[in-house]
Amino acid sequence: MELALREARAAAARGEVPVGAVVLDGSGAVLAAAGNRTEADHDASAHAEMLALRAAARARGSARLPDCTLVVTLEPCPMCAAAISAFRIAKLVFGAYDPKGGGVEHGARVFAASSCHHRPEVIGGVREVECGDLLRAFFSERR
Repeated sequence: MELALREARAAAARGEVPVGAVVLDGSGAVLAAAGNRTEADHDASAHAEMLALRAAARARGSARLPDCTLVVTLEPCPMCAAAISAFRIAKLVFGAYDPKGGGVEHGARVFAASSCHHRPEVIGGVREVECGDLLRAFFSERR
């Protein structure tokens, strides 16, 4: 989670919503890390999770990451949750819960849908306060 938080802080410094993500292989080695780049890339899908998953898949030379863990600072949105399922991620670890925009424990609950083909192990609330404080500070500066 520390590396994901570093990516989130770097995203905030660039004016992006501070979310960071890291993909670890089965042995715990980092395959990819990213922070949000929606503003810089002019791409609404450039969420940290999407960027890290794509980079990890390229590094692996495979569209599937079945032994990998995705660590992200915020509960993934429905788009990212669907991608996590499509990439066949084994485990999802996230920090802050997102009652408004989350798609795992809140909202669409993508992994609970009968149409979901792959459900990763999910561990939420890891360093939740720290992850949430980073987001709150970012948005309070903009209000």
